[in-house]
Amino acid sequence: MFDQKLMKNLPNALTIFRIFLAILVMAIILYADMGNFTMRVVACGVFVFASFTDFLDGFIARRYALQSRFGEVFDPLADKMLVLGVFIALLVAKIASPWAVFLILSREFFITGLRVVVAANQVNVSADIFGKIKSIAQYWALGCLIVQILPEFWNQFFLWFAVALTLISGVNYVRNYFKSL
Repeated sequence: MFDQKLMKNLPNALTIFRIFLAILVMAIILYADMGNFTMRVVACGVFVFASFTDFLDGFIARRYALQSRFGEVFDPLADKMLVLGVFIALLVAKIASPWAVFLILSREFFITGLRVVVAANQVNVSADIFGKIKSIAQYWALGCLIVQILPEFWNQFFLWFAVALTLISGVNYVRNYFKSL
């Protein structure tokens, strides 16, 4: 069976590993030849694996009651480092729209700031279904933009769909915060 100490730290280790994977996928997008299909598949594979660790660390932490303060703080930060880092890399590579990236960055910074206020006021506003759907839409859009096997129309459609869900989930988070006061 699993070593007790290893199991206790596994969700946090996956969170830290996701940060390193975020750096790796950014480096691939920024420094590899993204005109090369193989490099796009490699970048997408690293991104998909990193995205999977987001699901896996939360699943393990909840399933085995291994939630920690470190995980509460760093799991969403690692998610943002992955998503925002890839969006920025795709922006620099001229694959993602500057406006889409700006709107997503703005929402993420705003909600992160609001989470600090929420924590300071000891109000509980946890992520809801809109946040989960937003994450899935962002992961899907990023995967499509990285690998670029769909027609450009569909890549842009998924990107702007993710932007819309990102903004809707942000408004919902703010609404839930004010409702909880």
